[in-house]
Amino acid sequence: MTDRPPSATDVLIVGAGIAGASLAAALAPWRRVVLAEAEDAPGYHATGRSAAFWHETYGGARVQPLTLASLETLLSPDPEFSTHGFLSPRTALTIGQASEAAAVDAFAAEFQAKGVDVERMSGAAVAAKIPGLRPEWSKAAYEAACRDIDVGGLHAAYLRAAKRAGAALVTRAPLRRARRIEDGWRVQLGAEEIGASVIVNAAGAWADEVAAACGVAPLGIQPYRRTVLQLRLGVAVPAELPLVIHVGGEFYFKGESVGRVWLSPHDETLTEAHDAAPDEMDVAIAIERLQSVVDWPVAAVERKWAGLRSFAPDRIPVFGPDRDEGRFVWCAGQGGFGIQTAPAISGLLAAQLGAPTPPGAIGRVDPLPFAPARFA
Repeated sequence: MTDRPPSATDVLIVGAGIAGASLAAALAPWRRVVLAEAEDAPGYHATGRSAAFWHETYGGARVQPLTLASLETLLSPDPEFSTHGFLSPRTALTIGQASEAAAVDAFAAEFQAKGVDVERMSGAAVAAKIPGLRPEWSKAAYEAACRDIDVGGLHAAYLRAAKRAGAALVTRAPLRRARRIEDGWRVQLGAEEIGASVIVNAAGAWADEVAAACGVAPLGIQPYRRTVLQLRLGVAVPAELPLVIHVGGEFYFKGESVGRVWLSPHDETLTEAHDAAPDEMDVAIAIERLQSVVDWPVAAVERKWAGLRSFAPDRIPVFGPDRDEGRFVWCAGQGGFGIQTAPAISGLLAAQLGAPTPPGAIGRVDPLPFAPARFA
């Protein structure tokens, strides 16, 4: 880590969260890379505030190919990258009330058609998975393949791999402005100036602001606030409780340790890019929704935090060269699924920037649906 960048690089990656760090690791063996982070340390915003799961159906059917292609890397990485995997067992239930049975069935059918192992479940079988479940929540789709992700470990591994391959990480270096020159860019990073052949915009919630500072038309990447709580309960709910997600998108929760859960009201509050903090109303709503689903007394709110999820207008990731400025490359709009798709997105984008095509499942994913050119 350094406070001063080199004077020139092939690729300047703006943002050192999971998107930027994973791309730096994939690209640095083949191109000179500078990874620029505006904060004092990488991963402060969305990456550091993740709910930390790999869930194949999360993000919808268009995101699922990226999630599935990333599984092998997360489960059994190359030993040179990590001596251990980043996933641990966790199942998932997408649940609804009896009146939402059709929505649960449609969810299951959509992903079964894509080859996802989704099992319909109802009645006593659902209640056996969630102790204290209220009887009206009788419909579910069960996924045995859901996992927890060691987000901090994965992010650190990407940063180490990037450094080993020669990438330079510079912190406290916000992109102030950039001007196009004949063979690339002159970029103001904090108080320093750097030359770059290509700029990659991996700035998360700040992606449109970075584009505007470079004279590139924004894509409409919109930040939303998402709230998460850690609750201590008055009952000994097991730590291996499934990830439980409402089919209508009003909550999710999962076991953290015995008698503790992580809970979100699945809020998406339109906001500006900033250092997000939880709103007390969202905290109250989350608890109210939880207690409408399960008969669990809440003993204490032990932690609460908020992060920013940023989406493109069509709610799927954007990566690849800008449609009008080929030396400006997008890696943004990853919503809440940027960590579980990081291996695929970074591998596919690195291949567009000079690295070899990734082997295996990642290399078989078509990147075209995710290209910025779709926003005409």
